[in-house]
Amino acid sequence: MGNTKKLSLVLAGLILSGSLVACDDGRGGAEAAAKQLASAVAGLDLRPVAFDGRDSTVANDQLNQVFKALAPAKPSVETGELTLEGDTARIPLNYSWKISTGEWKYTVEADLRKSGDKWLTVWSPGLLVPNLAEGEILSKATQASPRADILGAGNQKLVTLRPVVNVGIDKPQLGGADAADAATRLARLVGVDPAAYVQQVEASGAEAFVPAITLRNTSDRAVTDAEIEAIPGGRAIPAELPLAPTRNFARAVLGTVGEASAEQIEKSNGTLTAGDVIGTGGLQQQYDAQLRGTDGTVVRVQRADLTREEIQAAPTDPRRTVFEVQAVPGTPLQTTLDTKLQQLAEDTLADVKPASAIVALRPSTGAVLAAASGPGSNGYNTAMLGQYAPGSTFKVVDSLAMLRNGFTPDSTVECTPTLTVDGRKFKNAEGYPKDSLGSVTLRDAFAHSCNTAFIAARDKVTQAQLESAATSLGVAVEAPKLGAEAFLGSVPGEAEGTEHAAAMIGQGRVLMSPLSAAVMAGSVAKGAPVSPVLVEESAPSASASAAPTPTPEGSAPSSTVTAEAPAKTAQTPVTKAEAAALADMMRAVVTSGHAGFLAEVPGEPVGAKTGTAEFGNANPPKTHAWIIAVHGDLAVAVFVEDGGLGATTSGPLLKKFLTAAG
Repeated sequence: MGNTKKLSLVLAGLILSGSLVACDDGRGGAEAAAKQLASAVAGLDLRPVAFDGRDSTVANDQLNQVFKALAPAKPSVETGELTLEGDTARIPLNYSWKISTGEWKYTVEADLRKSGDKWLTVWSPGLLVPNLAEGEILSKATQASPRADILGAGNQKLVTLRPVVNVGIDKPQLGGADAADAATRLARLVGVDPAAYVQQVEASGAEAFVPAITLRNTSDRAVTDAEIEAIPGGRAIPAELPLAPTRNFARAVLGTVGEASAEQIEKSNGTLTAGDVIGTGGLQQQYDAQLRGTDGTVVRVQRADLTREEIQAAPTDPRRTVFEVQAVPGTPLQTTLDTKLQQLAEDTLADVKPASAIVALRPSTGAVLAAASGPGSNGYNTAMLGQYAPGSTFKVVDSLAMLRNGFTPDSTVECTPTLTVDGRKFKNAEGYPKDSLGSVTLRDAFAHSCNTAFIAARDKVTQAQLESAATSLGVAVEAPKLGAEAFLGSVPGEAEGTEHAAAMIGQGRVLMSPLSAAVMAGSVAKGAPVSPVLVEESAPSASASAAPTPTPEGSAPSSTVTAEAPAKTAQTPVTKAEAAALADMMRAVVTSGHAGFLAEVPGEPVGAKTGTAEFGNANPPKTHAWIIAVHGDLAVAVFVEDGGLGATTSGPLLKKFLTAAG
């Protein structure tokens, strides 16, 4: 009985198996072959696929030539519903490519033929791209989005597209001339390194235009088209680049624009490719995505042997477009910089050899109108990122702390020639007037900048009170609406002995930037803390930094002092009454102190404070030269890194600036 049952089961299995074979019309094998083909195309490797009419290795080489321009992208390929007719089959292949910010989708038909017990793919270039013919490939070109302008006050165009010429060797135009010789001659003409440029030219392809330099296309440019074209292969190709009015105009603040470097491309995770223009340093880098917009991309089908000259000579484009992503223009960046005042600040500093800066802002709004760093800064943003001891300009902070502890501008203080604290001797600046020594008013001590009088008040003003007074005037306080990197000052909350004494004259661990010094002056003029603004309607950004990163062209000032992190807000905002008393003392610096030369500035009365801060180990010590001023609704700070006395070095620069500013 058991054997009979087993036999029945075997017979039943055989009958069922025979039924399945009889129903198999080859669909399963065709679908498997189609899926293998889709997987191979998606992996850009056709070698595992069996073809009818083409060796798989040859087909694979052709695939890679067709899709080479799209690298490193790979397609997603899915099969559709197979149609079977005897020993032939057809199946849709649905392609999807990620190209730039778009998705390129298309469908092609793949034909299959059964040979024996194996399904073969019938080779056709149309398997890869619709209607692709033998000898055709894809090409991809980037259509740069128009980079947006950087605007200043009154929508003045600070950075906009300006005409340039790209000067270089166009290798197809060499006409048999020696490439190295032509490159050497052109490099010498335009002032670039001949050896490096020759290497670039020799390493480039036969069809390449190899740029040597980009020049502003002005009527007075040093090198003419005729001089360039006299060299075999030499060409000056007109173009446009986002540029400021001059090469140095607010360069450290605005940054520059140029082609992405190999390192930047590598770090971009595929968002940048060779030839892309990006911002470097300053606002151009910080707001690059906004300004750059989104580049467009066009994918075309063309003959593999089509040359650039044939494309340019053809009455209509011999290529056909199969996919396109439209370029999206960038969005302009609105700043508060005033073209006239910024250029005036640049011109004022033009002949200053050490690192230097002028910052001007509008106290009523906090708008930064000028932030110029002189040629001695070597491209570093001294105006906004510099970290320096502010010297006696910090007596504005001292005075506020003293006013809060019962002093008035008319209070009597003692101004002695020297003062010793814990064995360290402090003295007044060289040339301090003898008739201003002895018992004097706080106003007079401020006007003549008596160091010993302020140091003598150290027991009546704690370091914590100094820190509080500084934040009351907008110093060492975050600037959420600034919209740019800046150092906003640093005042330690704890210090004793000689360190506290040094803080009373703006030295020790007290640090300020020219921007924060202008903020301090502006807060006196406004009667409330000024929070500076440079980029209007900007998203909150890293607006304050204890140790800002230098721009590529320059280096940060050396300092052994560690800066404190800025406070979120002012601890106790300066009041109008307190500010009026400070303004009274700043005015005395002009009317009876050593900034009398500012009395000649036309317009509203000027209030000021000079500052000289020692630094380094030289004997006698080198000094930073400072002066701050208020003039109506304008607050200005002038700084020279190695400048002697504030009154004699920075003072004349300030007078020149204020007089011309009108």
